[in-house]
Amino acid sequence: MSLRVRLSPRAAVQIRTAAKWWLQHREKAPDAFADDLERGLELIALLPSVGEAVPHSRLTGIRRLLLGRVRYHLYYHHEAESDSVDVLALWHTGRGTGPLI
Repeated sequence: MSLRVRLSPRAAVQIRTAAKWWLQHREKAPDAFADDLERGLELIALLPSVGEAVPHSRLTGIRRLLLGRVRYHLYYHHEAESDSVDVLALWHTGRGTGPLI
């Protein structure tokens, strides 16, 4: 059974911004970002424990999934008793430290 995926407002803005940038600057693979994002969202909906655990000072259970072709991480959270996965941020691997969550 697949869980519902919910985007935080911050993640939604980050995704829109990255998608727009990708379309403007990656002419040879214009669909790569959308394809990787879609596969990543489907994967965390099916297997929410698939991502790497990420330590956080206030929250427990934060994970990230690498979207390898486009080099972004999806940061997300899932509680075992919940029927949803919450995407908290999208962050490019080249940006150094992780996002504010």
